[in-house]
Amino acid sequence: MAQRPPSAAVLVLHGGHENGTEPPPWGPLNLPGVRMRPFVHALRRATRASRADGDGTEVLVRQVRYAHRGWNGPRADALHDALAALDALGEEAGDDVPVVLLGHSMGARAALRAAGHPLVRGVVGLAPWCPPGDPVTQLAGRDVVLVHSSRDRITSPQATQSLTARARRAGARTCMVTVRGGDHAMIRRAPAWHRLTTELVTGLLGTGSLPEPVTAALGLPRTAEPTEGTLDLDRLRAARGPAGLLPRS
Repeated sequence: MAQRPPSAAVLVLHGGHENGTEPPPWGPLNLPGVRMRPFVHALRRATRASRADGDGTEVLVRQVRYAHRGWNGPRADALHDALAALDALGEEAGDDVPVVLLGHSMGARAALRAAGHPLVRGVVGLAPWCPPGDPVTQLAGRDVVLVHSSRDRITSPQATQSLTARARRAGARTCMVTVRGGDHAMIRRAPAWHRLTTELVTGLLGTGSLPEPVTAALGLPRTAEPTEGTLDLDRLRAARGPAGLLPRS
């Protein structure tokens, strides 16, 4: 029997450094890559469960391998690696497969910058690196959900909120979720990061359901204030009730 082509795909981009032309180390020495493993495992479990439920959805989960560990200023090396990975994914899965990009820190910056690729339908960015001058026009028509700890000292939650507003004005559907008490490495409250991210990615792919407040935020008009599209994870969890999908940890 011929294998069914995938219905959707997720491309995962780990973090890196502002500068660094050497390649990332392999295996457990690549700490930014290690941080994304629980997210990859959670997504693969969720997509297997979706297939088991009989909806016929086959979701590929792929990871980007960077040629250089840093962004490296105008070279934007991680962006080019992301675009090359998207091209390769199109060759593997078909040139019309819908893709959600999942990135952390520098990987989230690369995901946001690469979102103009024709395969991309949405971006989930974790603790994203959002310099004020980065473009947002490539995000028009995309769903963008950015998750940031209120205590992040490596990347700025205020810059993330600003980018969600700028992108909304440019025609993107955007939302920001704040994780109180989290950290940049997503170690504090790790189960909450993993579960929320899985819910967001599968919701954007259409293989799961987005939390209703996220859906409402994505539907805000371009003129909405930045705070209107900013949600608090704990309030989001409370709104779901005791039977909700978001964890208490």
